[in-house]
Amino acid sequence: MDALWQLLNNPFSWGLLLGLLLAAFLWKSGLTARGHLKREARRLQDEGRELQGHLNTQLKLNARGTEELQKELAELRVQNENLRINVATLQSKPGRAEQRQFQITEAALRGMREQAPGFAPAWEQVLRTAESEHEKAEGGFKKLVKKVIPGIGGSPAAPASEAAQPLPEKEESDS
Repeated sequence: MDALWQLLNNPFSWGLLLGLLLAAFLWKSGLTARGHLKREARRLQDEGRELQGHLNTQLKLNARGTEELQKELAELRVQNENLRINVATLQSKPGRAEQRQFQITEAALRGMREQAPGFAPAWEQVLRTAESEHEKAEGGFKKLVKKVIPGIGGSPAAPASEAAQPLPEKEESDS
C-alpha cells in the first residue's frame, strides 16, 4: 500500500488521473449528445414523411377539384354552344319575319286608334315607333314578358271601350 501511496503523491499521477476523468466525462457527454441528435433526426424524418403525406393528399384533392371544374366548364361550353345554335335556329324559322311584321303592325294600329285624325302622317310615325319598340323588345326583359303574356308589349293598348266597338262598315249606296 505504501507503493500506491507513493505513486499517488507523484504529480504525474495526479495529472494523469485528472486527464482520464476529464476524458471519461467528455466521452459520456458526447455519447449523450449523439443519442439526442439521433432521436431528433429520427423525429424530423418522421415529421417530414408525415408532412409529405399531407402534401400528397392535398395535391390529390386539388387535382380532383380542378379536374371536376374543368369537366363542368367543358359541359357548360357545350351547353352554351347548343343554346346558341338553338337560338339561331329558332330565329331563322320560316314565318318569323312575318310574325314580327304582324306584331309591329298590330302595335301601330293600336296606336292609331288613339291618334285617329291625320291618319297617314300619324300612321308612319306610329309605325316607326312600333318598329323601334319591337327592336328594343327583342332583347332583355320585354322579350320575356312578350313571350309569357303576348297581349302585353310595346305600345299602350287601346281602351276597352274602343276595342269592344266594331269597326265602322262602309254603307253601300244604291245609286
